[in-house]
Amino acid sequence: MLPALLFFASIFAADATAQSIHIPLSRRAPVGPRSMEDYTKVANDLRLKYGYISPSHEQKRQNSADISMINHNTDSIYTAVVNIGTPPQSFNLILDTGSADTWVPILQCSTCAASIRKFDTTKSSTFIPSPDPVVIRYGSGTVSGTVSQDIVGTGGFMVPNQTFLSVTRTSANLLRGSLSGIMGLAFSTIAASGATPFWQVLLEENLLSAPEMSFQFTRFLNVDGAGDEEYGGVFTLGGTNSSLYQGDIEFLNFPSSAIGGPSFWLLELTTLTVNGLTVETESGAASLSAIDTGTTLIGGPTRDVNNFWSAVDGAVSLNGQFDGFFIYPCETKLQVTISFGGKLWPINPEDMNLGPGGIPGMCLGGIFDLALGTNIGSSGRNPRWVVGDTFLKNVYSVFRAQPPSIGFAQLSGSDSTGPPSGTSPGGRSASPTPSNSAAEPFSNRGPIIAALFLSLAISLLAASHHLL
Repeated sequence: MLPALLFFASIFAADATAQSIHIPLSRRAPVGPRSMEDYTKVANDLRLKYGYISPSHEQKRQNSADISMINHNTDSIYTAVVNIGTPPQSFNLILDTGSADTWVPILQCSTCAASIRKFDTTKSSTFIPSPDPVVIRYGSGTVSGTVSQDIVGTGGFMVPNQTFLSVTRTSANLLRGSLSGIMGLAFSTIAASGATPFWQVLLEENLLSAPEMSFQFTRFLNVDGAGDEEYGGVFTLGGTNSSLYQGDIEFLNFPSSAIGGPSFWLLELTTLTVNGLTVETESGAASLSAIDTGTTLIGGPTRDVNNFWSAVDGAVSLNGQFDGFFIYPCETKLQVTISFGGKLWPINPEDMNLGPGGIPGMCLGGIFDLALGTNIGSSGRNPRWVVGDTFLKNVYSVFRAQPPSIGFAQLSGSDSTGPPSGTSPGGRSASPTPSNSAAEPFSNRGPIIAALFLSLAISLLAASHHLL
């Protein structure tokens, strides 16, 4: 998943009447079993991704409102409904803290399938075109189009003249199902379009009660009968939803090793354990980790990932097209914890098991070598780890702009599939059921569709100059 992220401008003090809005996420269900090749593609796209005006004065402050996210393809990606134009046209966009641009295909997209929902610019009275071309490069191809402006809104918030990319061409099969693009939630410093991201505009215009975005993701991995699209959780824009977590939120400031100001949402990985053993990992700039809601897996540097799998009995590295991945005995329940300078947070063993590994009794692991086969430098601005939903499903996460920091808290309750009280689900909820990962690890998982590769792997030419 792909383009780069945002720049942080000044954030005005929030008006006391401003309120948070809670945006439940939604997910797509399986279209068929996912293969080892699917995960390899996700990893390669992710490697490439990381290099390896104002709102109307009449606009009201928003009351607290829950907006459902959609969980696609058993935890592959999470989207929310975003409206564009006048009158508004609705699109399911990936909510991606790992990139900074928003884009959707338009009717003139020559390579988009007829079934893909596209933006009809001729039906929007507020659409402002431009001739300025932008090309976003990612692992499986490109997205190209022109910089445009129009009203963009979600959850009751609205930004007139929001800059985004009107896509006229994509690589084959990049978009499928109800997915129509990406809403970047990172910093504008890495936006290919030069846009100030939607959330940052809201902050600058003092339209949020707090300079925060929060996520609670659902889990449908190994849930019997899970569909292509299920209820995905809650995205809270402008604060937190106290019904979704318990205890305190542990905030960790951006590390000093992240030089050059905010770009990605970064922390330093300080501790990683597996089955009670502490894994030796690098520190400082070599441990910089992008916390990325648009990414499915966890990728890390070669030495650290090798050390991790060396601590797992029977684990074997793969090669060829599966370079960077490891398989391990399916009967092993990986008890993994991770810390970024504070508490140790556990990861559900189900999230670490990606399914059959090509050898009977062996399963594919959820941590892979991000750097293998790349020439990523040791810059203080390059993330060495990319930590996606494999981890984020296990915590309540908060992305705070002032001061730049990320917080984690324990999820409320044990059922991470259903919507919270008072929330309207984007799909049906389900109850988790035990599964034999060795026997049927993919019985309820859909393929990682091209859209997931997209949000994992977008690598902007402009961003690459910033990062390398």
